[in-house]
Amino acid sequence: MAVPRIIRNAFTALALATLAFGCGGAQAATYPAEKITVIVAFAPGGIADTLARLIGQGLSERLHQSVVVENRGGAGGNIAAEVVARANPDGYTLLATTTALAINQTLFANKQFSRSDFKAVAIAASSPEALVTSPNNPANSLPDFIKAMQGRTINMAIPGVGTGSDIEAEYFFKQLAKVPVQPIPYQGGAPAINATVAGQVDLMATTLGGGAAAQIAGGKLKGLGIAADKRAAVAPNVPTYAEQGYPAFAAASWVGFFAPAKTDPQILQTLNATINDIVKSPAVAKKLTDMGFDPITGSQAQADAMFSAEVKKWGDMVKTLGLSIK
Repeated sequence: MAVPRIIRNAFTALALATLAFGCGGAQAATYPAEKITVIVAFAPGGIADTLARLIGQGLSERLHQSVVVENRGGAGGNIAAEVVARANPDGYTLLATTTALAINQTLFANKQFSRSDFKAVAIAASSPEALVTSPNNPANSLPDFIKAMQGRTINMAIPGVGTGSDIEAEYFFKQLAKVPVQPIPYQGGAPAINATVAGQVDLMATTLGGGAAAQIAGGKLKGLGIAADKRAAVAPNVPTYAEQGYPAFAAASWVGFFAPAKTDPQILQTLNATINDIVKSPAVAKKLTDMGFDPITGSQAQADAMFSAEVKKWGDMVKTLGLSIK
């Protein structure tokens, strides 16, 4: 008796699905069988690059495969993101990036990727956004600073237009403190810090992990406030916004590792567990803390949920400020 076509089609679909599952399971069981490439969304020397190389070394040691770190900076991190979004979802091409990946979902109108193109493997570290000024500035708190600036626009150094530090600080001054501010972009954190130390600007928007923590500890910068729920261990004398009478508000710059969305869940779990182990190791945890970052561990599902929440939070700020890059 002939088998009806619809049944034959169903059998074919089931067989193909079973074969695909078997291949995926086999691939996950032998992972990694070759080198892993970590594509960094920014230039060498930055925090994303530093953490990518630190984590990459740990991955190589624990997974017994070589890990190659490749920098593909440009377009605020979008060039590297587009490369990984289109990569084979086999676990051998990963993206190391920052909060920029969450921000750019809303900020850039013509990007060639979306949130659905990625799975967060792990968010490894974060550092709160901060406002700092020259040690010669007489203000010792945000209320003192804002009172002294009444009647004029605040000139604020930022490490680039559309960065987390830029967006967070603009949101704080315009929406929470209700005072005018003029962002002045610099090509990275170092020149912005130098301008702030020299008193060429009124203050700087940065992260504690962007070099500010060391400058505060050395007396070259004065911390006015951080966007966090509690004070940071690396800068215990810098109060939160909420402590100074402003609405509770938390925003941080983080470094995370991402894979193409269709990557086998078992491979994602392997990578997540390995990165967690690296971050929890005393040597790496100390390095992160010394740089002004808080180590982060958690499941792959938690990392992905955090990424989704960050996309929404930063997206809301971008929309409120009316920012857009074509």
